[in-house]
Amino acid sequence: MKQHKLGRNAGSRRALLRNQVSALIVHGRIETTEAKAKAIRPLAEHMIHLGKQGTLHARRQAAAYLLGKEPVQKLFDEVAPRYQERTGGYVRIVKAGVRRGDAAPMSIIELV
Repeated sequence: MKQHKLGRNAGSRRALLRNQVSALIVHGRIETTEAKAKAIRPLAEHMIHLGKQGTLHARRQAAAYLLGKEPVQKLFDEVAPRYQERTGGYVRIVKAGVRRGDAAPMSIIELV
């Protein structure tokens, strides 16, 4: 799998991605840079796949990655049941123009 480095060292990058995926699950949609959105997508899809499995092992794997109890509970109780009939493509990335301060390309990443 290709690793998006995002200009950070490994620990900072892991923390950023965990925060973003947790926020996406809790809120359903977040606005971030295009590069971060592309890095978040496979991780979010994997978390939803774990949620669809619904086993204790899958719940523990998700809890080890997501931050806090709220994202895990929401993933297994609300988000994953919506996608039981769907085989993939749980996350959508929509381009949202450029950021005013530094003209970074922005995107909205949301659960379908």
